[in-house]
Amino acid sequence: MDNITIREEQSNIRIDKFLNDYYPDLSRNHIKNCIVSGDILVNDKKVKAGYSLKTGDVISVLDIEPKEIELKAQNIPLDILYEDSDVLVVNKPKDMVVHPAPGHYDNTLVNAIMYHCKGDLSGINGEIRPGIVHRIDKDTTGSLIVCKNDKAHNFVAEQIKNHSILRRYIGICYGHFSTPEGVIDKPIGRSSSDRKKMCVNAKNSKEACTLYRVISQNEKYSLVEFTLKTGRTHQIRVHMSSINHPLLGDGVYGAKNTQKSICGVNLIGQCLHAKTIGFNLPSDNSYIEIEAPIPTYMETLIKKLELE
Repeated sequence: MDNITIREEQSNIRIDKFLNDYYPDLSRNHIKNCIVSGDILVNDKKVKAGYSLKTGDVISVLDIEPKEIELKAQNIPLDILYEDSDVLVVNKPKDMVVHPAPGHYDNTLVNAIMYHCKGDLSGINGEIRPGIVHRIDKDTTGSLIVCKNDKAHNFVAEQIKNHSILRRYIGICYGHFSTPEGVIDKPIGRSSSDRKKMCVNAKNSKEACTLYRVISQNEKYSLVEFTLKTGRTHQIRVHMSSINHPLLGDGVYGAKNTQKSICGVNLIGQCLHAKTIGFNLPSDNSYIEIEAPIPTYMETLIKKLELE
């Protein structure tokens, strides 16, 4: 059981929002259900999910662990860029979660690959993440490796650990770069003030290195290519924000009032695409490099912002 005493700077926040930040791996919907069921109390009393916290309130979290679930295969179309008996590389669309999480068990990439692979997926990352050896954010599009067996999983995971996998992204950033290419070498860790966010030079930070190259730019916007030398959570988004060139549409690391649309193009999260992935195949150790087509919304935006 967790007991959380609310400090002055934490007051006037809805309890469901506060706990969603406090437990970043749990969905807000799951937390709301726990509040409604009485598994979460304030000052030993049941409250509504919209309760506004007060200084000195004590939140008692009696039971917030998600119940054991059975994942189901779902016939969701996949854009498969490459496939053999060990791995497949998919082009993940925008607004698709990679693996299930409490309160969000359907319509994920895992549900889709379970159907496609008929259950032949690696199990090293547990029953909730079969086949998943790495991931990209919900609103980031592009190439993602899925492993069909444990041998392949270990083979690919070792390359990720050694930073030998090529991961190249493109994104649209705010602002004009005075230096057209460079290296951002700033350690990244979880923010102490907001558990859902990452930040540079946080406590317990880990090495993080991003190479960037401006493809084209004007006074307001830039089309940029990124090459990851490490793979920290939200790495490109955090690094670009740290040098005052946040990604368009990034409501977490961008401006407080992030634009929802630009030039008539609706933005669903950050304008970031995992374009190229290169790695050695488990079957024969041969190197393969795969490119995911740039999504239509980004192509349209590049044209309208005159970044071709």
